[in-house]
Amino acid sequence: MENTIQEFIDYLHNEKKTSYNTEISYQRDLKKLEEFLTDQGIADVSQINDTLLNSYILYLEREHFAASSISRSVASLRAFFRYLVKNGRIPNDPSEELKPPRVEKKTPEILSVEDVDLLLKQPDDHTPKGIRDRAMLELLYATGMRVSELIHLKTEDVNLQLGYVTCHESSKERIIPFGSVCRKALQHYLVDARGKFVGDKEVDVLFTNCSGKAMSRQGFWKVLKVYAQSAGITGDITPHTLRHSFAAHLLQNGADIKSVQEMLGHSDISSTQMYLNLSANRMRDVYMNAHPRH
Repeated sequence: MENTIQEFIDYLHNEKKTSYNTEISYQRDLKKLEEFLTDQGIADVSQINDTLLNSYILYLEREHFAASSISRSVASLRAFFRYLVKNGRIPNDPSEELKPPRVEKKTPEILSVEDVDLLLKQPDDHTPKGIRDRAMLELLYATGMRVSELIHLKTEDVNLQLGYVTCHESSKERIIPFGSVCRKALQHYLVDARGKFVGDKEVDVLFTNCSGKAMSRQGFWKVLKVYAQSAGITGDITPHTLRHSFAAHLLQNGADIKSVQEMLGHSDISSTQMYLNLSANRMRDVYMNAHPRH
């Protein structure tokens, strides 16, 4: 089964042009299924039926996997078995009737404009690391890009003169503008700090760690946590918090939802609609707290 999983991942990469993170996610989910089936004495995909798959989902629930993780696993299984049917490896799809558990959508954490401003003031502009960190945080909040997109940016993706950055997601590209504050932070980093990390090496990655290698997701997460703590920001702040805050703040200040959708790279506008609802709820709270005849 291991070879079949790898064939599927190769198909996603070569034919569907999926992102690296998507491929890793599918591979992890299917590897977990393979381990379960091995324990059941199942070694070939032709032996898998709907009863086995339902048993696997029940096993995940007994092992206390989060509903969101199980839902993602179900999606991975469906994609995998559709591929097998399409390619004549199995006659019927045993995942057809699989039902993912209900996932309650959590309200995303949104920082206030004041908290964002405080967070972005934390890096020390007098050190190369502080200059780099300020540029990363400013760019993340200025564009709402995902942290995976941030750490994969190349120097050529940034146009300082016109004030925009090009994000690459799978085979798609999107261009996001940024303002003068972000431009100044990026210019400061590129001129005065980046060379301290990469030296004379030919590195095209925009943001590197202190060893001159590409910044990792974990590395950026640690950077953010340190500055959130020093800013006194409580709550579960993640790199996605700045993306959520970017969207909510734009809509609060009158941006049209279609433009925000394009900047975020949402394929479905209903994903962006969530931020509009958050903005409406926030306005209602402000009204109820401030209006004398509420």
